[in-house]
Amino acid sequence: MCLATVYRQNDDSVIFRNVSRIDVDGEKVILRDIMGEEQVVEGKILSVDLANSIVKLICE
Repeated sequence: MCLATVYRQNDDSVIFRNVSRIDVDGEKVILRDIMGEEQVVEGKILSVDLANSIVKLICE
């Protein structure tokens, strides 16, 4: 299983760890971790690095 850490693009701060699912609904990015916890972030996906399990978001 490949889990990701999601970072804020402007300062590289961690938004969410152990993310197993990402859904996009318009300007909302819905993150879910392996325990089923969910976090909704206003923004857009900037990049996804699958080899290093890194996702960067541009947050509003």
